[in-house]
Amino acid sequence: MLNATENERFTQVGPGTPGGELMRRYWHVAAASQELVENPTKAVKLLGENLVLFKDRSGTLGLLQESCPHRRVNLLYGIPEESGLRCPYHGWLFDETGRCLEMPAEAPDSTFKDRVTAVSYPVQELGGLIWAYLGPQPVPFLPRWDFLVREDLVRNVGISLIPCNWLQCMENSMDPVHTEWLHAYQMHYVLDRKGEPVPKDDQGRYIVQRHVRIGFDVFEHGIYKRRLLEGQSEDHDDWLSGHPVLFPTILKTTGSVGLAGTLQIRVPLDDTHTMHYMYRCAKAGPAEPMPDGVPVYDLPLYNGDGQFRIDVTIVQDFMAWATQGPVADRTVEKLGESDKGIILYRRMLKQQLEIAADGGDPINVFREPAPNGVIDVSTEQRQFQRLPMSGAGLPAVGSVRG
Repeated sequence: MLNATENERFTQVGPGTPGGELMRRYWHVAAASQELVENPTKAVKLLGENLVLFKDRSGTLGLLQESCPHRRVNLLYGIPEESGLRCPYHGWLFDETGRCLEMPAEAPDSTFKDRVTAVSYPVQELGGLIWAYLGPQPVPFLPRWDFLVREDLVRNVGISLIPCNWLQCMENSMDPVHTEWLHAYQMHYVLDRKGEPVPKDDQGRYIVQRHVRIGFDVFEHGIYKRRLLEGQSEDHDDWLSGHPVLFPTILKTTGSVGLAGTLQIRVPLDDTHTMHYMYRCAKAGPAEPMPDGVPVYDLPLYNGDGQFRIDVTIVQDFMAWATQGPVADRTVEKLGESDKGIILYRRMLKQQLEIAADGGDPINVFREPAPNGVIDVSTEQRQFQRLPMSGAGLPAVGSVRG
């Protein structure tokens, strides 16, 4: 367990907090690119800060403080111009760096505009996502993880707002054993209640493939999670390779049927809310034209009765994270042998907090571009059938946007 002080250090993400200062060393997803197609301004919350993301008419992206420095009007309602975002109240114009370009009501020879700036943060577009950096200078390179830049993949991204702290999401990724219960045993129960056939033993208990062994390996980008299941030999790729957690907030996996793999990207909005991006990738067919852009869809948490949609695998995870409370009370938890991955992740988190506090670069803060422009991170290898990944071919898990 953690004491209350440690739990706060790990979970708080606002400015000036130890966790917030660590998180500000990294690039975080502010939005999917497709979200700015219909409306070029979007309200964004990142690391406890209320911001406005915009794309001006020249295509330049910017991320500014929510309130105009003049009379505090919300810039979400601003007008994108050829160079910057114009406040709707009095026409002050700000470029992507926060510099004030125009103050229409001031005298033509006034230098007032040169003394006014809006808080701004760097943003970059990569892989159909818009990434933001809220940390100290110099700005590190945006990591070019392989799934974001491979030219042979088609992609889509499902977005969900999770009402809990980011660490609950990440600790789940260090917990292999939950899959046999949450995603297998419980799923059998859900299907059984619907009257669908599920495997049972002579005593009526649901039959699932159990974990024989779990393992974890620290590597240069985070931690590999490995598992050995009943019936598998030790040369199975689940045990030899496994899949990685890319510190601090990304899980990379080989996907479910039809997918080359996924990145689950967890973005701390504030201490009690996390935006989850399910970034799914499939190998493009040999004669398949590559689509323009990355389709976006809403991946809802709840049924019409307000209960979690526990017949959807990823939403089972969402339920498990969110029902621990807005911020899990780790002072009363009881950790066992199967929780050694969680303990390892917390140890890594503590180490990286200390590095950031001392002014150093924690892991995955890159000061040089990746060799060949790509950071390759392997996962266990599996063979899957091809599944459509266009907007029209998305599974029926939510409404498609853009």
